[in-house]
Amino acid sequence: MRKVDVVLHPVRLRILQAFIGQETMTVKDVAERLSDVPQATLYRHLNTLSDAGVLRVAEERRVRGAVERIYRLPDASTALVTADLEGATPADHLRYFAAFLAALQAEFTHYLGRPRIDLAADGVGYRTATLNLTDEEFETFMTTLNRLVAEATANPEAPGRRRRAFSRIIVPLDEKD
Repeated sequence: MRKVDVVLHPVRLRILQAFIGQETMTVKDVAERLSDVPQATLYRHLNTLSDAGVLRVAEERRVRGAVERIYRLPDASTALVTADLEGATPADHLRYFAAFLAALQAEFTHYLGRPRIDLAADGVGYRTATLNLTDEEFETFMTTLNRLVAEATANPEAPGRRRRAFSRIIVPLDEKD
């Protein structure tokens, strides 16, 4: 299975997002973050990610007679690069995009299932902004945005910090000849 097909799956995307800012996680840790996903499903998808090299087993230890695996993300293993998408057809891209959207929808559905939600206090938002930029301005914008996102994702969990998912979708609105 190609890396892009492994990564761009709704449940596996959510698993990988759970690892952001974490050095290592056990199945139990992942299950706590994805409480709406059955444990058997988590095991299956963790195995798929591990078999593909997207996750690594950092350690194994005995816990009450069973082997507990501790997983970690190898450096940059989840990042899809242009080469990962080479040869993808428009139908493939639509399938990958649908998986991305399904993962977002699952996270938002999970959020809405909380006993109390406060969109403003929780910083929840979804909107579209149209950017009128030259290619050079767009490149500068993306470089700055990518730097800010990289800095924020490097933050370790700490008291007072809340985990938030930040997703972006960029689509050109018109075709230039």
